[in-house]
Amino acid sequence: MSAVTQLLVEWRNGDRTALDRLVPIVYRQLQDIARRELRGERQGHTLQPTALVHEVFLRLVGQREASWENRAQFFAVAAQLMRRILVDHARAHLAEKRGGAAPRVTLTDADGIGAAAADVELLGVDQALSRLAEFDPDQARVVELRYFAGLNVEETAHVLGWSPRTVKREWRTAKAWLFEQLKSE
Repeated sequence: MSAVTQLLVEWRNGDRTALDRLVPIVYRQLQDIARRELRGERQGHTLQPTALVHEVFLRLVGQREASWENRAQFFAVAAQLMRRILVDHARAHLAEKRGGAAPRVTLTDADGIGAAAADVELLGVDQALSRLAEFDPDQARVVELRYFAGLNVEETAHVLGWSPRTVKREWRTAKAWLFEQLKSE
């Protein structure tokens, strides 16, 4: 059992000091995931990797019923939370663009157009993934683990209890489906 898995089990069993020991071990990898998630975002995005990681930790600590099994599952959940945070942030940003408390942005505002386009793209990916989850939740889970959590095939197979061959097949199919959905939008 890895050190991360051991600390997750201790945290799950109520040892609050386990979280204090866990944070320094997983922090750098969470920042790497956050950087990867933010790489595709619009220029001037107000969330920075550190703020995104801190928001994830706040949400993770607030989960009372988490039954942590292993390191891969922890990072998968963290990546899923990052995705939700970014989608919520994009929705709020688009709401402001549509006349929220922020000043109006005109079509001639180049920065506003680029920022809105990036938010729309993120929302498009999120909506396509939600549609995929409606008819094939397994493929949607593979996408979350592989793309958003950055897990490799073997780690994804372990989390899902599948063979690596099945993960590869489902990953290939899901990517093709998502590509078609995003292309048509």
